[in-house]
Amino acid sequence: MEKFITHNQKSWDKQAEEQGAWSTPVSCEQIEQAKQGNWEVHLTPQPLPKEWLGNIKGKKILCLASAGGQQAPILSAAGAEVVVFDLSEKQLDKDRKVAEQNNLSLQAVQGDMRDLSAFANESFDIVFNPISNLYIPDVNEVWKEAHRVLRQGGTLLCSFYNPIVFVGDKAEEYREQGVIKPIHSIPYSEIDEASEEEKARKEKNGEAFVFGHSLSDLIGGQIRAGFSIDGFVEEYQPHPRFVIDHYLPTFLGTKALKK
Repeated sequence: MEKFITHNQKSWDKQAEEQGAWSTPVSCEQIEQAKQGNWEVHLTPQPLPKEWLGNIKGKKILCLASAGGQQAPILSAAGAEVVVFDLSEKQLDKDRKVAEQNNLSLQAVQGDMRDLSAFANESFDIVFNPISNLYIPDVNEVWKEAHRVLRQGGTLLCSFYNPIVFVGDKAEEYREQGVIKPIHSIPYSEIDEASEEEKARKEKNGEAFVFGHSLSDLIGGQIRAGFSIDGFVEEYQPHPRFVIDHYLPTFLGTKALKK
């Protein structure tokens, strides 16, 4: 099972090289605007509500599994003390490059989002975790670690897919027909349930393996870890990939407070 982490690391290194949607750094112009107080970051497709972050000047923010030269540099330029933590060194290199180009004070650390032992208890005011927990088998480990490194009253901001996206058969023929054919139950593990042919194809193409988590773990798990849910958003996928994306919002985001 744990071999998947090395594969997913290589997958995200590949995505960083291809400069996809989550691997395209912000511009110098955007950084200058952020320094002037005109900025936005994304947890879901729409800009994050400003009240979810509040005044970030001087706040310590952990951008968790959030490399790619996007959120961390903007938050740093806006006045926060930022650490970006990610599995992919090539994704982290994007943040390092933007920081160097724009004279930003930003720390980039490589590691697995399930293990934040690099950081002491109560080190951060905010943990900012854009959609990424589909790449690990147990999200509860992330919630526990986020709770540990947050200060009392600190905020966890995270996003994830509605688990319904993992239920249907992804065969091209069904997408073309507009058909949703349920074949998977939740929780879902591609490592355990995909055919050997499909796993071999993903390994050959350098595609990351994914996991579909239950809402009991995605939301209930935060509560069990010691958080209280203070905000919730759901949004439609702006570029639908699956048939279900046309029928309900498949992006979910939560704001949780450490009690």
